[in-house]
Amino acid sequence: MKIDVLTLFPDMFKSLEQSILGKAQQKNLVDIKTHDFRMYATNKQRHVDDYPYGGGAGMLLQVQPIDDCLADIKQTNNPRIILLDPAGKTFNQTMAEQFSKEEQLIFICGHYEGYDERIRSLITDEVSLGDFVLTGGELGAMVMIDAVARLLPEVLGNSQSAQTDSFSTGLLEHPQYTRPANYKGMEVPAVLLSGNHEKIRKWKEKESLRRTYLRRPDLLEHYDLNNEQDCLLKEIMREEN
Repeated sequence: MKIDVLTLFPDMFKSLEQSILGKAQQKNLVDIKTHDFRMYATNKQRHVDDYPYGGGAGMLLQVQPIDDCLADIKQTNNPRIILLDPAGKTFNQTMAEQFSKEEQLIFICGHYEGYDERIRSLITDEVSLGDFVLTGGELGAMVMIDAVARLLPEVLGNSQSAQTDSFSTGLLEHPQYTRPANYKGMEVPAVLLSGNHEKIRKWKEKESLRRTYLRRPDLLEHYDLNNEQDCLLKEIMREEN
């Protein structure tokens, strides 16, 4: 996958050269490049913003530098072009999975007060991290890139890790434990040490449902429970109530 980022602050993305994403780039599993669209400004001062017509506070990013930069970096006929904007759809795991199937993603990171409205005619998606405002789109783009790239084949050491993550299954992930089995009186559930794979599977299913029921009951409103899950959830509700 090729990922391009239009930003005024390319150095912020050096953190993506570390850890799992760094290794993925070294293995050519994902190609992440930043583009300072200030280089596409046509004025001597390299300004990419200007005052809004009709008055108002702050400055707006101009359409021309972004349009010219996009024309330069498109490598597929239909790249997914994502505008980071507080008014966009809220990013979630489903969106990350959709993006992970694309050949090329292009993120546009805004700054200042906002965008010239005509920039929206150049994009395919408007996306937000949530109902809050950041100083720019860089941090949001990094979060989304991380969420998408980890879903690509071979990026994670264990291919099942992404499949069983919270939200990937529609439920929160069950509790997990490692050695030692007893730490200061806090013990690992005995079933996990039993070696009985069916009992372990059922325990994980139940505790995944329990955690979702207690922490994010809203996820269960649209979740299609199978017969086993329905019985387990009823057990959980009796136990918790």
